[in-house]
Amino acid sequence: MSDGKTKAQAQAEVTVTPYGPERVRVLYAPETLAARVAELGREITRDYAGREIVVCGVLKGSFVFVGDLCRAIALPTGIEFIGISSYGSRTETSGIVKITQDLSISVEGRHVLVVEDIVDTGLTMQYLLENLRTRHPASLKICTLLHKPSRQRADVPLDYVGFVVPDEFVIGYGLDYDQRYRNLPYIGVLIP
Repeated sequence: MSDGKTKAQAQAEVTVTPYGPERVRVLYAPETLAARVAELGREITRDYAGREIVVCGVLKGSFVFVGDLCRAIALPTGIEFIGISSYGSRTETSGIVKITQDLSISVEGRHVLVVEDIVDTGLTMQYLLENLRTRHPASLKICTLLHKPSRQRADVPLDYVGFVVPDEFVIGYGLDYDQRYRNLPYIGVLIP
């Protein structure tokens, strides 16, 4: 290859999807994701030592991350999900946030760790934090796999961040475009 990359490296960077001829530029390979999720699990275990936590995954995008992260946390851990929507079938947030599925338990007096796939504008997370604070948890922290600070419009405290990503629309590992690509084992950018 003329740019000094091996054929295997070039193939790892651009791959086809299981949906057809679409191509994806890979940002984070499965091995990279697994290593970072393990690190986050160790940090959370250390920070919450001696306490039980409730992991509150934000649907739908965080479900893969929540599963892997919970297995990396060595503490008594309850798992809940809350559905939040602000995108619909768009690639940019509409700015209108709605709860599509609520928690099934009370989090009053409990240590809640909100787990999100990506925080970009911060508007959805700001809304969710305000909502959860009214439920009087003992503590409330955020863990996001991806953070896109270039798009941030609301200041939200991110306690655990997996990766900082560029201002590109990412898919895979739970993240979708129009309900597709969630099952890709890596995180990438769709090539038009």
